[in-house]
Amino acid sequence: MGRIYTAQFNGVGATVTQDIFEIVADTASIVKIHEIGVSQLSDVGDAEEEMLLLLLKSGQTTSGAGGSVVTPVPQLFGDSAFSGSAESNNTTKASLGTIVTHYAWDWNIRMAFVQIFTPETMPVLSPGRRMTVELETAPADAVTLSGYIVFEEIG
Repeated sequence: MGRIYTAQFNGVGATVTQDIFEIVADTASIVKIHEIGVSQLSDVGDAEEEMLLLLLKSGQTTSGAGGSVVTPVPQLFGDSAFSGSAESNNTTKASLGTIVTHYAWDWNIRMAFVQIFTPETMPVLSPGRRMTVELETAPADAVTLSGYIVFEEIG
């Protein structure tokens, strides 16, 4: 078993499509995605209900921009830092390369979105590969998002 990390963001306003998370495996490691969670706290009434498309993609060769660098937190305190890189809320999406979509989910924003992968369905990034969790549909109005991703680094 490798080292387990979480990366997260809190209270970020979203009005456009974006890469909610971008994870890049180090060139000497693989990364397994265990869990993804996204929620919002600003649109809570029936009239504000929206369905937004979330996509899990990999294969981009150019990083996104416009967001923030995220420092993944090791679940075992004192464990080494994640050797790859992580970003959140890039409003210019990662691009180029041979991009594939692994999963697509229609998210009703009135409920938290939580995806826990079984060992058989877990996305695995080969060394140096980039993966994004994308908000593919722009919200009808500004929403305040929070999110997390749990992943394992092996190598």
